[in-house]
Amino acid sequence: MKFSIEQAEDLISSIFEKNGVVQESARSVARAIVAAEAAGQGGHGVRRVPSYISQLRVGKIDGKALPVTTLIRPSVLSVDAGHGYAYPAIDVAVERLPAIAREQGIALGVIGRSHHAGVMALTVERFAEQGLVAFMVANAPASMAPWGGIKPLYGTNPIAFAAPVDGADPLVIDLALSKVARGKIMAARQKGEAIPDGWALDASGQPTTNPNEAINGTMLPAGDAKGAALALMVEVMAAGLTGGNFGFQASSLLDDTGTAPSLGHTLIVIDPAIAGDQVLAKRLALMAGEIEGQEHARLPGRRSQGIRKQSLENGITIDADILAQIEAL
Repeated sequence: MKFSIEQAEDLISSIFEKNGVVQESARSVARAIVAAEAAGQGGHGVRRVPSYISQLRVGKIDGKALPVTTLIRPSVLSVDAGHGYAYPAIDVAVERLPAIAREQGIALGVIGRSHHAGVMALTVERFAEQGLVAFMVANAPASMAPWGGIKPLYGTNPIAFAAPVDGADPLVIDLALSKVARGKIMAARQKGEAIPDGWALDASGQPTTNPNEAINGTMLPAGDAKGAALALMVEVMAAGLTGGNFGFQASSLLDDTGTAPSLGHTLIVIDPAIAGDQVLAKRLALMAGEIEGQEHARLPGRRSQGIRKQSLENGITIDADILAQIEAL
């Protein structure tokens, strides 16, 4: 069924409110879920609603939690998500960090006791639209083994970056440190589809195309040993700096078993004016022109931005199977 962005947000928000989530948080979660769907990132979109609600109902997520902020240094903002959804805490960081960055030149935001960070491209892009440079990392429940091992210790641990480009959409880079985002395997499992070879190993360390075996096994890192090393870096930056659980300590984001995942997210926001008279946005426009001037080359993030623009104009389609599930909630 086709929905406008506003209709989809109203529907999703109402589901969370009816399940006891405070209105402000319900709307924040709905905006993030619909924005992910609109950007073509279905693994982080409406297919997350049933698991979000099931975790809420057993107390794994606190629907009444509101983020609490503390300025612990002139340039360091701490946000306690209170074991609620991540999006209200992220929204507070997006609201407060730009002023800190402009005052101090750089701002650090650490979000603790949090949940699924969603499509981080959509977070860092919000800073770039204000002329700032942003870098974000988030850890996730263990799904990827250290290089050479078969027992998951690290999450898929995405990293995201955005910077303003003069006269164009921001440059946005967003990637999981596994070969694919875990949400794509979750979506394949919901649809009853096989996954491509090379995405994951089963619990015994053998390659698999079965999404159920992949969920119970280990994701393969992007870039092999390099990707696994970067995933460890994110564990330190996201969980270590926020006091959150490491990936191997966190319960799953996909089911309602266990305690709150208590994950961490870290944001670094930079005012490019620190470079003096050099105007970063204009210089990046030069770089963007060089990249796009090559045949078949494109800037990271442009595909998703294009899909989102079409969705804003034409709305989004929610598949019948998932629509039935969320309406039942």
